[in-house]
Amino acid sequence: MFTGIIEEVGLVRDMRLSGDSGRLLVGAQTVLEGTRLGDSIAVNGVCLTVTSLGSDSFTADVMPETVRRTSLRDCRSGSRVNLERAMAANGRFGGHIVAGHVDGIGEILSIRKDGNASVLTIGGRPELLRYIVEKGSVALDGVSLTVISAERDRFSVGIIPHTGSETTLLSRRPGDILNIETDIIGKYVERLLQPWEQKSGGLTMEYLQEIGF
Repeated sequence: MFTGIIEEVGLVRDMRLSGDSGRLLVGAQTVLEGTRLGDSIAVNGVCLTVTSLGSDSFTADVMPETVRRTSLRDCRSGSRVNLERAMAANGRFGGHIVAGHVDGIGEILSIRKDGNASVLTIGGRPELLRYIVEKGSVALDGVSLTVISAERDRFSVGIIPHTGSETTLLSRRPGDILNIETDIIGKYVERLLQPWEQKSGGLTMEYLQEIGF
């Protein structure tokens, strides 16, 4: 589990795709501290397992599902990526619950200034964006952000100068693709309500007792 508070911006040294899968080599410093083989590191919001460690780099395998669903397939040597180690049990929970399991991608539609903040408007598929709500949380390329507004096919977030300087988000331009992870709580709530929605009798005291309430 992650928090969406980026620890470091790393540099892709190599991304090799073979068919639908690949291997990623990332140069880093901070996230290597205390990291061991098999540990998890979020790369642009994608939870990857460390398969080898160097003094200033790590490698991770990228499975076909990750290649299909995320923007990692577009990484090239020299790409800058947001990095975060898995949350320590004794750490502060500064962002929100981020699983590192990207739901899909979105496109930057516009970037505008609003006082000291930069407002990004992101477009995406309505079936993905239905889980994004105004003043809720969303992870973009692994960065925990608060949603300013949400519509059927787009939403906006604000980025303060500190977040902009510590992540890759403000180096992006309209047309660029970002990884999106929606709030996991909403997805679980929807899943748990599906049996009730399928019952012809609706929500009754008998049904609530049946499922343990």
